[in-house]
Amino acid sequence: MKKIYQIVLTVVFGCVLLTDSLLAGNDQRAGQAGAQELLINPWGRSSGWAGADVAGCRGLESQFSNVAGTAFTPRTELLFTHTNWLMGTGIGINSFGFSQKVGETGALSLGIMSMNFGNIPITTTDLPDGGLGTYAPSFMNLAISYAKGFSENIYGGVTVRVISETLPSVAARGVSLDAGIQYVTGKKDNIHFGIALKNVGPRMQFTGDGLSFRGNIPNSSTNMTVEQRSAQFELPSLLNIGGRYDFLMLKDTSAKVNHRVSLALAFVSNSFSKDQYLIGLEYGFRSYLMLRAGYAYENGILSTDTRTTAFTGPTAGVTFEVPFGPDKKSTFALDYSYRATDPFQGCHTIGARLNL
Repeated sequence: MKKIYQIVLTVVFGCVLLTDSLLAGNDQRAGQAGAQELLINPWGRSSGWAGADVAGCRGLESQFSNVAGTAFTPRTELLFTHTNWLMGTGIGINSFGFSQKVGETGALSLGIMSMNFGNIPITTTDLPDGGLGTYAPSFMNLAISYAKGFSENIYGGVTVRVISETLPSVAARGVSLDAGIQYVTGKKDNIHFGIALKNVGPRMQFTGDGLSFRGNIPNSSTNMTVEQRSAQFELPSLLNIGGRYDFLMLKDTSAKVNHRVSLALAFVSNSFSKDQYLIGLEYGFRSYLMLRAGYAYENGILSTDTRTTAFTGPTAGVTFEVPFGPDKKSTFALDYSYRATDPFQGCHTIGARLNL
């Protein structure tokens, strides 16, 4: 057991050391990374309180915030969500995944996120108004995770994610790695700490026939194919550090928790954008009803003159969950979240969750 603790602490310490070299948190580097879809939280519960629950997230949604939380999958979890991203732009995000308990303390998870941009008119310098048809970009990533409980208090996990961005005749593909740890303590396991390193991987680059064209050699009648080379781009690596405290209210010492209020705080060190400070609050009535609110703060977000993001900070969400089955251990839930933006009409996420 002592050896396990040493391994876990070594991983945590290594993640902190990597922060200086990989995650400078320099907002002047904004725009120098690609694959920005890796920063989008597609899930309904965690986005409802600003993604602040790095330390206490549970189940498949933990693939985004802190993969260690997938180790708490009780049996089998299926999840589907749809997001109207920046309402008014026509961008939709569909996400699906499942998580399966493996062994005594392990869990294996698969998550798929796909962005739909609709049909975009094809334009050229000669036909700037279109008329040549349309094309549909496709952004998708597939994540495979494994998490395990090393003891009653320490949980850890890793995610390997395959990234794909395709347009007609042009594509970029890459691989990234996430790793996370959660620590649970307190008399009623109501104190949580977590750390997660995300989106670490090699550079990506667009390639394909769409980057070549036929041209004339100067002072010659010969046509040749000219191939352009696109620049490589970094992945938007970041580090999440957070804590959570659960205020539990019981009928008596033997009864289940009737009311719960959870306060979560997190710090996000972004390598290619401004650092963020997240705060979230969740109220839960048993497992039937959960209400959430959160706020994501970054430097300059309070003023339209200094804000560099469409998000204004506030978030909210709600979950309705009902048990079913002979033993009432299976549940079906509906999740909804809202993220405020300016401009556009916010981001709306709705999802269905099945725990078997």
